Amino acid sequence: MEYDIKKDGRLLKVSLEGRFVASVAGRVRDDILSQMDEGDNVLFDLSKMVHIDSSGLGVLVQVLQKAKAGGGKVVLAAIQSAAKIVFDITKVSRVFEIVPSVEDARF
Repeated sequence: MEYDIKKDGRLLKVSLEGRFVASVAGRVRDDILSQMDEGDNVLFDLSKMVHIDSSGLGVLVQVLQKAKAGGGKVVLAAIQSAAKIVFDITKVSRVFEIVPSVEDARF
């Protein structure tokens, strides 16, 4: 899996590509959380993420908790259909704001 994190003021843009699974989840989590400041918003571009497991979902939830604790929010953008099934089955989609594209994200 490849990922990219860019900070733009109070917005952290995280692009995930490939399979977001246990073998990379810890490293991705640590990289994201280390770059987050209180009050930051986080935009996940999931347009190239083809699969996510429970470890990947756990990272997204941890980032959401940290963002909310500081007054920020998290938006998931462009979830592909195979990954969306996991979000729907686990009902994690109920706790996130999900938009069809990165351009649709509003903070």
